[in-house]
Amino acid sequence: MSKGQQSQEQLSELEKAMDVIIDVFHQFSRREGDRDTLTKKELKMMIDKQLANYLKHVKNKATIDQIMKDLDVNKDAQISFGEMMLLVTRVTCATHEHLHEVEDHQHQHQHQHQHHH
Repeated sequence: MSKGQQSQEQLSELEKAMDVIIDVFHQFSRREGDRDTLTKKELKMMIDKQLANYLKHVKNKATIDQIMKDLDVNKDAQISFGEMMLLVTRVTCATHEHLHEVEDHQHQHQHQHQHHH
């Protein structure tokens, strides 16, 4: 089934998001080496281009070397799609927490200014 046929079906928001993650992975994984894994160079490029804003929310901003070491579970110096998903999951969870912190902060602010009697 080619990608063209797939897009005929109405994908949900979440399915579209999954599709985009897969597409982004392939945009970078095809550049060098194995077409379905990321080399360290490809990983760095993907992070620079695709995670520049959200990676800031991860409390300990690890270096690319550290991220590579963390993700490369089977130690083959390549990041598979599954391994890349660990990074996406981590960053997504950190961003989710960050958004709550921002909301809480705004919420406290609003309460200080409203006096209901």
